[in-house]
Amino acid sequence: MGLTASVLAIDAGNSKTDVAVVGVDGTILATARGGGFQPPRVGVETAVDALAVTVAEAFEAAGVRSVRQVSACLANADLPVEEEELTAAVAARGWGAATLVRNDTFAILRAGVDTPLGVAVVCGAGMNCVGMTPDGRTARFPAIGRISGDWGGGWGIAEEALWFAARAEDGRGAPTELARTLPGHFGLPSMYALIEALHLERISLLRRHELAPVLFATAAEGDPIAGSIVDRLAEEVVAMTRVALDRLGLLSAPVPVILGGSVLAARHPRLTTGISTRLASVAPLATAHVVTAPPVLGAALLGLDELGAEEDVVARVRRAYEGAEVPCRMG
Repeated sequence: MGLTASVLAIDAGNSKTDVAVVGVDGTILATARGGGFQPPRVGVETAVDALAVTVAEAFEAAGVRSVRQVSACLANADLPVEEEELTAAVAARGWGAATLVRNDTFAILRAGVDTPLGVAVVCGAGMNCVGMTPDGRTARFPAIGRISGDWGGGWGIAEEALWFAARAEDGRGAPTELARTLPGHFGLPSMYALIEALHLERISLLRRHELAPVLFATAAEGDPIAGSIVDRLAEEVVAMTRVALDRLGLLSAPVPVILGGSVLAARHPRLTTGISTRLASVAPLATAHVVTAPPVLGAALLGLDELGAEEDVVARVRRAYEGAEVPCRMG
């Protein structure tokens, strides 16, 4: 076995990890899937140990021991200091001659664009936004919660919905159908019953994410409070996009804005329209797209960018994922 592969692509999220080994001609030599990547919970070395199991599986299937470029897009690489620590830990494994570690949002961005130019907003459990240009400039946010000014994502909007619903039921706030639909989702008669069930963990806190679709359905039925939360999320998506575009000098440029994550990929009409309308007012030449491509594709393309790969090699990698990668224009 020798150096017959060009890129080891890693997309490691909180819940799962996808790995691909890319041949020198752009052929996908092997893929593997592993568990989530959570260094804040288990420590960097333990997290990379788990990553190594998945990489070893892919290397064995591909018949290689190393590659020219490791391109790892990792969850929880939110700050430059975290990227540096993770880069050192990954490079120490000797998987490739060179190692590039980035936040996993960059993988979603690169998967959705033909060249490394644009902005991506990811709205899944949480929210994040990154931007990049072909000359290597990037824009990003810490994206570590309320202490870094963040709001949104499935967890954020579910929490907001619960807050309004609780106050509606006890009289502190305006009436909203959320006081009925949120507990109803769990077969409970009232917000008080839901609050008690969540507090005593008879309903796992992890199940809060189930309330995001309930919020959107309630908003679609015309509830003003639910609708205001959806509108606020649209504002947050566009606020992050505007700042990223401005930092890169792209507010007046025809640039793609890639939308990813479960909340945005669901294409809820009020949210989709809200984003498109607000984006047009701040960046009239930008176009928003929802991408469903597997993020590991983006990690592979970022690795090929580092190597200066020929266009036919890049195209071959994209075609390998073509069934899932075609971006859909919003609206």
